[in-house]
Amino acid sequence: MQDFPHHYQATATAAEEGDVPLASAGLPEIASAPPVEFGGPGNRWSPETLLVAAVADCFVLSFRAIARASRLTWLGLQCDVTGTLERVERVTRFTRFEVNVRLTVPPGTDRERALKLLEKAEQTCLITNSLSATTHLQAEVTAPG
Repeated sequence: MQDFPHHYQATATAAEEGDVPLASAGLPEIASAPPVEFGGPGNRWSPETLLVAAVADCFVLSFRAIARASRLTWLGLQCDVTGTLERVERVTRFTRFEVNVRLTVPPGTDRERALKLLEKAEQTCLITNSLSATTHLQAEVTAPG
């Protein structure tokens, strides 16, 4: 890992109408538009869906690093995140993120230890640690067979 601080850059360009292309050096461009709830088409990534996806992605990547450092063998992880957007004191903001995860581990794995590592991933996710919204983790650890 590089020393801090880290800097990340992205660019959004727009005309009066249409998609907003999002770009960052070395990455494929993606099209953005308002979500249906704000009068958009609903078939593009929006700032809202990108933020919720960032929470899910950060959780998975945090868990992957923690599991590797803890030498936990696992088979798969699904992370579904729901963000709640509300008006609070006349300001629209995300107030809560529900993080629902399902971890599949090999038979014989210590499920309590796996659950503790999932909880650690929630606590160390830099995206949720950077937001004022609360995060609630609902975790399930399963083994095939």
